Amino acid sequence: MKKHILTIDDEREIRELLCEVMNAAGYRVTAVSSIAEALLVLRNDPPHLVITDLQLEDNDGFDLADQVKVIAPQTPIILLTGVLFDPEVLSGPVGEKIAAYVEKTAPLERILREVKRLLPA
Repeated sequence: MKKHILTIDDEREIRELLCEVMNAAGYRVTAVSSIAEALLVLRNDPPHLVITDLQLEDNDGFDLADQVKVIAPQTPIILLTGVLFDPEVLSGPVGEKIAAYVEKTAPLERILREVKRLLPA
């Protein structure tokens, strides 16, 4: 059975790109554009991993991470963002919710490497 990845981004191009790369790597991907859609997927077709943008139209990735941890506490979360963080921020309570942080400008191989690290075969 393919491992299921839920990806949340309000930019269609990013969703399509992530789907293409993750599908090619053998994962089943559900791509949504909002937290409301993400919560439906989390409840009805729980993913093995969540990849979320930090800045979403209807809220942010940190709020989504809080909700993921309530619904599916063991699900790892990769945060994608164009915003640079001070490493100190990720070592506090935020870091406890986020399994990995990847800049949106990072090569797709870096995102895939984190996915493979968090979802070993």
